[in-house]
Amino acid sequence: MTIPASAERMMRLLVVGAGSTGGYFGGRLAQAGRDVTFLVRPNRAAQLAAKGLEIVSPHGGFTLTPKTAAAGSIDGPYDMILLTVKAYSLEAALDDAAPAVGPGTMILPVLNGMRHVDLLTARFGADSVLGGVCRIAAHLDSQGRVVQLSKFHDLAYGEMSGALSPRAGQFDAFMQNAGFDAKLSPSIEREMWEKWVLLATLGGITCLMRGSVGEIVAAPGGGSFINQFLDEVAGIVAAVGVPPDEKALAQTRAMLTAQGSAFTSSMYRDLQDGGPIEAGQIIGDLLVRARQANISAPLLALAYTHLVIYENRRSAS
Repeated sequence: MTIPASAERMMRLLVVGAGSTGGYFGGRLAQAGRDVTFLVRPNRAAQLAAKGLEIVSPHGGFTLTPKTAAAGSIDGPYDMILLTVKAYSLEAALDDAAPAVGPGTMILPVLNGMRHVDLLTARFGADSVLGGVCRIAAHLDSQGRVVQLSKFHDLAYGEMSGALSPRAGQFDAFMQNAGFDAKLSPSIEREMWEKWVLLATLGGITCLMRGSVGEIVAAPGGGSFINQFLDEVAGIVAAVGVPPDEKALAQTRAMLTAQGSAFTSSMYRDLQDGGPIEAGQIIGDLLVRARQANISAPLLALAYTHLVIYENRRSAS
């Protein structure tokens, strides 16, 4: 389905969160002339009002004055919601965003894992939820700027059923030509499970070993450890979800065993900074699904125990 540019701009998008992911993709869309509002907390709203939303990127930086909304101030349903918060903030974000959900609202979550799909479906109905996968390396710096660390900035989306529906086409038209790589996917659910394979393995190995992929590979037994962890995670996903494509799995294996690679997980970086982590969403939920299916997962269990100890220490302090 193709719609004219004027119709694209009439559609309203609510971006829940203006951190590194929501700030980047929402900022690009706003810069391209789309109608974008950011649902943000008071501190972030004040920061954006004072300094604007600044994007620092190898594709060209910019600063804009974004439209923002606070919890309790939503003025009615939006056409689309881009949900970009971390897993540990999800339930509060859903309470804040609920007034923006109407009968025809499309919700695109780009969280990690799959538990958020269950929560969204239970609250708003399966018909409201699209599948989504984003690929970007970015963070908020000390000045509140969104800093893109690498050139890739991909956003894929589609119906969980794989159908190329009219509304998915309308969503795709809104996302195109906005300064990032946007793709309507007929196999988005598989892509979501494939990303979970990558993130669970990468998060597990880097947090357990406190190092980058290259540092782990260089250590005695490091490469074997990575391959065993990946095989365990991929086996679980093949049993409880949508099996990863062989080519995608091979690419993931090559990425996770590359000599000299500085690749780390965002969970590892958050842990190094002493911040909250998505252990339950990325590691714990997959472990629960493995146990429900009576699948042995010793490495995943070890990683989760390790991360829960960190979370407990952080909560206690």
